[in-house]
Amino acid sequence: MRFVIVTGMSGAGKTTALKMLEDMGYFCVDNLPIPLLTRFVEMFSEPEEEVKKIALGLDVRGGQDFTGLQEVLDEMDEKQTSYEILFLDAQDDVLIKRYKETRRQHPLSGSGRVDTGIAKEREKIMFLKMRATYILDTSKMLTRELKLELEKIFVKGESFCNLYITVMSFGFKYGIPQDSDLVFDVRFLPNPYYIDELREKTGNDPEVQDYVMENDKAREFLDKLTDMVDFLIPNYILEGKNQLVIAIGCTGGKHRSVTLANALYQKLGSQENYGVRIEHRDIGKDAITKRKE
Repeated sequence: MRFVIVTGMSGAGKTTALKMLEDMGYFCVDNLPIPLLTRFVEMFSEPEEEVKKIALGLDVRGGQDFTGLQEVLDEMDEKQTSYEILFLDAQDDVLIKRYKETRRQHPLSGSGRVDTGIAKEREKIMFLKMRATYILDTSKMLTRELKLELEKIFVKGESFCNLYITVMSFGFKYGIPQDSDLVFDVRFLPNPYYIDELREKTGNDPEVQDYVMENDKAREFLDKLTDMVDFLIPNYILEGKNQLVIAIGCTGGKHRSVTLANALYQKLGSQENYGVRIEHRDIGKDAITKRKE
């Protein structure tokens, strides 16, 4: 039997994850009362039981006392009962935004502010994050990206580490991304903006990519950047980091930064032991600014 406990922060995507696991053939139960957990596991551990893949959602809804869950997990460890914990997390500002968009009340905020409820929840379930087998930060994940990660772990059985990398292009004139961990400036490269036939194109177009990457300095920069990131990633994993944002910037975030971000993403995307996504934050802002003018 494969038994997965799906938990984490409210608003981080647990309900969505459970639905995806159900589509992947898991028998899913959401928010089972903790006192029933031991009996639930025993019932499905019988040799003749046909259900072999189970996902159980647990969170703070309904005022569950999670102190009892620690004891249940300790008991399962003593009995050598096999289980995995999938912990879904997200940054506080992202969780607050999601609650405001859905107009829902955080289960621990009462009549107070959402951020107060989030802080209380983090404290209550920190022990689960410490025991988690997998940690997925959904702050920047699209639904399809979450599905791919779950398939990698629970269907394909591929190796997994708790690190998700975002490679982001941006324009310095629009500000450095606040959540970036590593920032690189490629404004030293020739700017396609000053080439008439390239000005309206972007780093997603082959003509711009060829123009940027024909420069020896661009290729050397990419090689050195890839080498450094390859060195840093295993060390970040050892540190326990689960979200890494690599930001590459040029003046407007349309040509050079997009080209180099795409190139780095392609190199990192060949790895299968961590998730990688690409984001072009400012790729269309120049066109919007011109229309307003």
